Amino acid sequence: MSQLVQVQIAPEEVKDDHAIRTAIADFLNLKIGTFEYKWRKRSLDARKRTLKINATFEVFGLDEAIVENEQKFKFQDVSGKDEVVIIGAGPAGLYASLQAIERGLKPIVFERGKDVKSRRRDLAKLNKDHLVNTESNYCFGEGGAGTYSDGKLYTRSKKRGDVLKALKWLVEFGADEDILIDAHPHIGTNKLPKLIENIRETIIKAGGEIHFESKLTDINVENGKIAGIQINNSEYKKAQFVILATGHSARDVFYLLHHKGIRIEAKPFALGVRIEHTQNLIDTLQYHGRLNDDFVPPASYSLVTQVDGKGVYSFCMCPGGIIAPCATGTEEVVTNGWSPSKRNNPYSNSGIVVSISPEDITNDKNNPFVCLDFQKKVEKACWEAAGKTQRVPAQCMKDFVEKKKTKEFPRSSYQPGIVSVNLHDILPSFISERLRKAFIDFGKKMPGYLTNDAVLHAPESRTSSPIQIPRDKITLMHPEVYGLFPCAEGAGYAGGIISAAIDGMKCLDAAVIASGKMFPE
Repeated sequence: MSQLVQVQIAPEEVKDDHAIRTAIADFLNLKIGTFEYKWRKRSLDARKRTLKINATFEVFGLDEAIVENEQKFKFQDVSGKDEVVIIGAGPAGLYASLQAIERGLKPIVFERGKDVKSRRRDLAKLNKDHLVNTESNYCFGEGGAGTYSDGKLYTRSKKRGDVLKALKWLVEFGADEDILIDAHPHIGTNKLPKLIENIRETIIKAGGEIHFESKLTDINVENGKIAGIQINNSEYKKAQFVILATGHSARDVFYLLHHKGIRIEAKPFALGVRIEHTQNLIDTLQYHGRLNDDFVPPASYSLVTQVDGKGVYSFCMCPGGIIAPCATGTEEVVTNGWSPSKRNNPYSNSGIVVSISPEDITNDKNNPFVCLDFQKKVEKACWEAAGKTQRVPAQCMKDFVEKKKTKEFPRSSYQPGIVSVNLHDILPSFISERLRKAFIDFGKKMPGYLTNDAVLHAPESRTSSPIQIPRDKITLMHPEVYGLFPCAEGAGYAGGIISAAIDGMKCLDAAVIASGKMFPE
C-alpha cells in the first residue's frame, strides 16, 4: 500500500533521482532499491539562509503499480443534445463548456471579443499606438483576461470544487505536468494562447459552438424566467438556462441587468498601484543574497498589513514579468502584470492595493454602482494626468513616501510609457495615505524593498469586480430570475483562473440539476 512521505531536499537535488531515493529511504528506514516513488507536491522554503525544497512523494512497493489517479476529459458527441447558453469565453465559460460536454449537453458560447490570434493585433495597437479596442483587449476575447495574463493557477478555493480535475484538464490541453506538483503553479503568457485554442477545438469537435464578436445586448425575462437573449442588438436566441460568465470588466452587462430590473449589488474591491522592482533585487532580498539560477526560480513575495483598519496587500505578483495596459474603455488607463513561462524578464511587478468597501465611499446603500463609479473615476483621473493617452502616471516609491515628484526614473517595462506625477495629487487621499504607510511597513518587513529603484504605476484597479450579481447558495441561480446563473469573477464569485474555472463547472452542474436531467455515470 502506498504512503505519502514529506521530506526536505536541496534545490539542486530536485532532479537528482539518487538524492531523492536516499532522502526517502532514510525517512522510511528502507533500502534504496525496495521502492518506487511519484512526485506529488513541492514548494520552496526560503525562510532560512539555506534554501530548501519541501517535497511530498507517494511511495510504492516494487510489487505495486504507481497510481496516476488520472481525471481525463471525457469527450463525447453532443451536437444533437440539449443546449446550454454560456456568455463569455474566459476560464469560467470554457470550463463550463467542457463540463457541459461531459454531462451530455451542447454548449453554445457567445464571446464579445475575438479569438486569441486576432486579439494580438489589437494588443499591439494598444501598446504601440495607444488605441483601445473596447471589444478586443487584454480583458475581452477568447480566454478572457487569463489568456494574456500571468497564468497563475494558485487558488485558496480548495473547498469550492475539484482543483485537481481543473489542473489535469489544463495538462491534457497542453500545460506542463509541473502544474500538478508545484505549490504555486504557473503556465505563462506565451503558452496560454495555444492551450486556449486546443480547448476551443475540442469544444467544436464535440459539437459545441463558440461565436466570437458576439456581444450580449439584451436579456428577455418572462414571468421571472429566462426566455431568451439578444446578441449584437439584432439576433435573438431562445434560452432556458444562461451561464453569465462575462468577467469583472464587462461593465455594460451590469448596466444591462440594472436596466432590466435584475438586482445587482455593490461589492468591496481593492485599488492601488502596480510596483516594479528589478528581479535581481527581489531575488537578493528573498533568497538571502542568492540570485535565481538553474535550481531556484525567480523569487516572488507576498506582503500584507493593516493601515487605519484597512488591509493593504500585494496582489498578482509577477516575477520576471512586465506591466501591461489593460484599459477596456477609451478614457481610462489600467495596469496589470504578466510573466512568460520562464519568468526571465529582468523586472518583477506586483499590485499593491487597498481594500475598499462601499461604506468608504458613500452612505447610499441603495446605489449598486458606487464602487464601480469610484473605480471609473480613478481610472479616468489617471488617464487625464498622463496626457489622455495610454501612458500612466508614475512615481518612484521613496519619492511617493516623501510626497516628492520623481525627476528621473530608473526604468519601466510599461510599453506605452510613463509620466512623472505626484500620485498623492491623483489618488484619493484615503488610498494614497494608506499606501504610503504600508510601504513604510513593508520596508521594515522586507528591508531593501522601500527604494527609489522601485517605480509605482497607477492605477491597479481591476483586482476584482466592484459589483456582485446575487445568486442562491444552493441553486446558484439569481434569486429573482429562474435560469440565470451568475458565474465567476464578473459576478463576484471567483478570483483567478482556477477558481473561475471551478465556478464555471459548478454553474453548469447546477444547470443540469435545474433541467431535471441525471448526471451521466
